[in-house]
Amino acid sequence: MSELKGACIFGQSGGPTSVINASAYGVIATALKDPHITRVLGAEHGIKGVLNDRLFDMSQEDPAELELLKYTPSSALGSCRYKMADPDVDDTDYKRILEIFKKYDVRYFFYNGGNDSMDTCNKISKYMQKVGYECRVMGVPKTIDNDLFGTDHCPGFASAAKYIATSCMEVYQDARVYDTGMICIIEIMGRHAGWLAGSAALATAYGAGPDLVYLPEVDFDMDQFLADVERIYKEKGNCMVAVSEGIHYADGSFVSEAKTSATDGFGHAQLGGLASLLANVVKQKTGAKVRGIELSLLQRCGAHLASETDIEEAVMSGKAAVENAVAGITDKMVGFERTYENGQYVCKTKLLPLTDVANTEKKVPIEWINAAHNGVEKPFIDYVLPLIQGEPKLPKVDSLPRFAKLKKVLVK
Repeated sequence: MSELKGACIFGQSGGPTSVINASAYGVIATALKDPHITRVLGAEHGIKGVLNDRLFDMSQEDPAELELLKYTPSSALGSCRYKMADPDVDDTDYKRILEIFKKYDVRYFFYNGGNDSMDTCNKISKYMQKVGYECRVMGVPKTIDNDLFGTDHCPGFASAAKYIATSCMEVYQDARVYDTGMICIIEIMGRHAGWLAGSAALATAYGAGPDLVYLPEVDFDMDQFLADVERIYKEKGNCMVAVSEGIHYADGSFVSEAKTSATDGFGHAQLGGLASLLANVVKQKTGAKVRGIELSLLQRCGAHLASETDIEEAVMSGKAAVENAVAGITDKMVGFERTYENGQYVCKTKLLPLTDVANTEKKVPIEWINAAHNGVEKPFIDYVLPLIQGEPKLPKVDSLPRFAKLKKVLVK
């Protein structure tokens, strides 16, 4: 491809993570230094910022504040859940995006998100090709769910996994202080893929974690669940359970009582209330003291327990997106490839076609789930453990976190 000069737009989409801003830093810092990129613009609330012409001039930010993005959770530029129509059915949004791209001479578009965000990225990429507007489009991966197709793992997953495992180890200690036993049920995020719930087993592998772990990759049997809990409670006097929010019965219906609540912009059920539901069922069955715990947003914004490996890889993915786009590559998402050199874990980037990634979910391999469907096997632990390594040197003021404070100057 020929050399291409022009502005770039970067946007964040979907649920935030503790390292999505590290990816933002990777994109923004690399783009600001590249002579092919004339302006670096940040979209307010993802693709909605493009549609609404709400773009920030990232060159106006203090470099020191930008660097703090590596340690700042959530989406600093704002996120959205906005499903774009098929352009063959309704091309209104696409015409507007093209109008904005032409207005600011945008020739590079970087979109940071998960499955649905890659769908948006893919549709924009294909539309620009169709109308003959040269713009290199790159997806930057993000999701604590770890369910993006084709990549070994996703930025954000490792830190959430570390938070979950650590929290389980702490709850384990707390739940055993009294002379009367207790059953703890911990609800963990994950609609269709059980990577996060499975990560609770890291705590078990290190001696202080759940006795039972239930993932959405296999059907849930309430009677068997109650039998498992009752058996362990009788044996040990205590029982800890980790459940994915998306566990479902054989007919596909979610166990969660909140399955009929409002959906997000992509039609996905907003799950929740599962821990409370199961706690009530278990209490009625066993008569034991039962506590339901929903980790909720804490597991995705707990930057104080972030993995240094996760932060470094998140920055690397953003940097790779810019470097590959400038080199002439488009219509791809940055993915990760795991290798081992001299027995040590090494992560390298690779590129995946956006069409392959969009709306395709990667689930936990069935062979990594035990035969009883209430725990995970050693290969799962071996997969996650290298990803959670390293303690970031988090900037603090008076022992409290110092997060990035962006000016967010709108472009003129």
